[in-house]
Amino acid sequence: MKTLLLRIASTRIAVLIRKEFAQIRRDNRLKMSLILPPVVQLVLFGFALNSSVSHLRLGIADGSNSPASRELAANMTQSGSFALGGTYLAVEDMAAAIGRDELDAGVVVPADFERDLRRGRPVEVQVLLNAMNANTAALGQGYAAGVVATWSRSYVQNGKFHVQYTKVGATPQTLRGRIGLHPAFLYNPGLITRWYVVTGTFGLLLMMNGSLIASASMIKERERGTVEQLLMTPASTSQIIISKIIPLFVLLLGMLSFATLILKVVFDIPFRGNIFVVLTGAALCVLCGIGIGTFIATFTKTAQQAQMAAFFVNPPLSSLSGALTPVEAMPAWVQPLTLFNPIRHFSLIARGALIKGAGLSVLWPNMLALVGFTIVMLTFSVLRFRKQLG
Repeated sequence: MKTLLLRIASTRIAVLIRKEFAQIRRDNRLKMSLILPPVVQLVLFGFALNSSVSHLRLGIADGSNSPASRELAANMTQSGSFALGGTYLAVEDMAAAIGRDELDAGVVVPADFERDLRRGRPVEVQVLLNAMNANTAALGQGYAAGVVATWSRSYVQNGKFHVQYTKVGATPQTLRGRIGLHPAFLYNPGLITRWYVVTGTFGLLLMMNGSLIASASMIKERERGTVEQLLMTPASTSQIIISKIIPLFVLLLGMLSFATLILKVVFDIPFRGNIFVVLTGAALCVLCGIGIGTFIATFTKTAQQAQMAAFFVNPPLSSLSGALTPVEAMPAWVQPLTLFNPIRHFSLIARGALIKGAGLSVLWPNMLALVGFTIVMLTFSVLRFRKQLG
């Protein structure tokens, strides 16, 4: 057995692989780029890219100044969705504050608010929203509607007033034949948006860092002039190419393991499915990124040119991946293009296996597509690199 291991270690490709590891070990920049950027990007994206908003600055113009109106205002600011930004005597002053971007929303309580409630009359509470950011305005509307509806139900249950919450402009409805809606949130009962963002960012970082590191390593080898020295050795071009891909793949697998640990420890992603399915898909994603980086390196001569070329490759891959925004939100003519994006398939694998607990029997089409993309990209990059060496 020892003799067999010595023979394997003394083969040409093993010697070339040891040479690549030694070269990477001496390159401090490359070692830092394998650890620090992926970790920082994953953590920042996980916490920063959050579609939900909280503590919206809320202004209150309380014309009633009654116990009921003050309790409603307290419920609005204590919900966690809004934070009190100021109280105003005139609606115009509050609207001007919204225009100066001092407030995100405002509530206007009419003067006869409590009196009409006691008499059973309908009461309208106006909510002013800064719709410059449409997403924040839509979320603020939903938050305000939920707080008012909850406050209304509490008053009905306590027997204080007969309160009915209605949306202005809605079609009047009777109680006859009314349908009650009771939503049940599967797989993510807490509606934690970070789970969706982080699992998508995971594949995005694997692909981008794999391509950037592979292209930088290939370009640096050419700039140092060691490629010509390797061509003078008895090793074949295939052995040279394989010896360059294997060390990068092994080191990127270390980055993959560390990023997986961050998913669990920092973001508490539930690992409901088979983790080996996710790791297999991630390894294929890394190989595909190495293939893209090697392919870019064959068309460029310097590191600056490689970075410019990657600029035209990575942004389309990220925007058409569905990693950060749902594919369903894209235009209909764009959605078929995402099928040719390996990041999309890995995002579906990661979300399906980790969050939903799906197995390979469900995720095999995405895994098969990822295998196909990896084979195609590695084949094209190897053929192109072999042609360049020749």
